[in-house]
Amino acid sequence: MDLTQGSIWRSLLIYAWPVVLSSLLQSAYSITDLIVAGWFVGENGISAINNASQVMQILTQIIMGITTGGNILMSQYYGSRDHASRMRTNRTLFAFSVAAGAVMTGVILLLSRPILIGLRAPALEDATAYLTLCALGLVPIFGYNALSAMLRSVGNSRQPFYCVAVTAGCNIVLDCLFMGAFHWGVRGAALATVLAQTASFVVCLWYVLRHRDLFGLGRGQGSMEAALLTQMLKLGIPSAVQMTVVGLSWLAMTFLINDYGVAASAASGICAKVKDVALLSTLALYTAATTVIAQCLGAGKFDRASRVVHVAMRISIGTAAVLVLLIELFAPQILSIFNPDQATMALAVQNLRIEILGQLFYASFMVYNALPMGAGHTMFALASSLLNCIVVRVVLAVALNHVYGLVGIFWACAIAPASSVPLGYIYEKTGKWRRRLVQSPGEG
Repeated sequence: MDLTQGSIWRSLLIYAWPVVLSSLLQSAYSITDLIVAGWFVGENGISAINNASQVMQILTQIIMGITTGGNILMSQYYGSRDHASRMRTNRTLFAFSVAAGAVMTGVILLLSRPILIGLRAPALEDATAYLTLCALGLVPIFGYNALSAMLRSVGNSRQPFYCVAVTAGCNIVLDCLFMGAFHWGVRGAALATVLAQTASFVVCLWYVLRHRDLFGLGRGQGSMEAALLTQMLKLGIPSAVQMTVVGLSWLAMTFLINDYGVAASAASGICAKVKDVALLSTLALYTAATTVIAQCLGAGKFDRASRVVHVAMRISIGTAAVLVLLIELFAPQILSIFNPDQATMALAVQNLRIEILGQLFYASFMVYNALPMGAGHTMFALASSLLNCIVVRVVLAVALNHVYGLVGIFWACAIAPASSVPLGYIYEKTGKWRRRLVQSPGEG
């Protein structure tokens, strides 16, 4: 889909709605792990899955960052009509991602227990079992993210939705079977996740191979080109570091919260899932705006790129405000689906009602970040994340934890994203993004 012309509202919403649905389905199968664990394993199972999932999330964010670099490059090649370079970038990204997934699988198999000990995971044995099994799904995760970036770069956000639908359906059915019927505990949850991720990867790969004339990926065409890989990593590594910084800051929160015991750990885990769902519309608009902006800059349509930011911002803030209000009103009812005990429920409601306020700040600064990301200024997005995740969130959480305890950590998480909003505003006003990024490897 050519996103460089026509109504901006229409372009954003048509692109974003499959992303929202895809993310909802991803959240659904992630939440299912905790819901089924809450009913059949208990709060130890919820705590174990929460701690291990934080580690898996960081690894997923690393490859998402790298593939974001590929997506920026491929989108701008698409906007400039350089299809040969885009196809070569596709092949390089896919080969690199699969190789990186294999390496990270070995790393996690070796280090899963030491990592969780470092986090002071309350349910250590269950968390180790979950993380070790989930490591087997890293190649499908890394491969799927590369394929999804290829699809997004040409304006196709529907096919990733269909692939995620396969994942969600498989995971929900297998969770109920493995944990509910077979009573395999957290190992069953991990096995269900790995099998579902593999199914999604296979479906997405099948689609891309069927359309090799558009994507250039086929048998004997999976080699990496050093020049393209260097250009992609130059764009992707700052984004990967940015996402890793975000993940590490949440690991730091998990570390602090784990000191308060299993109930606090379980409460934090279920609140995180609800907050993730509330953030989906903002993430979808960020993804859509990044791709639209990249295509516009590739085509030299700078004024349209600026208008995309303003339109996406209005949609994002309006949607976030409605969701925050609903969650404030119905927090106990929403959290009850996880079947927490009374102590866990009380902490979870308090946590959710405080931290959900931060969604309004996310709705603003993430859309602002779509502009530097689309322009290839990924170092700016990294600087913004370092500010709100490390300088503000972690430092403020440590300070407030000493004064107010657990509630102080919740407030630090709610306040932190506000610090990146002024940076996004200043970046847009500088006009530094008004340039084309795309050039063939070796040019310039």
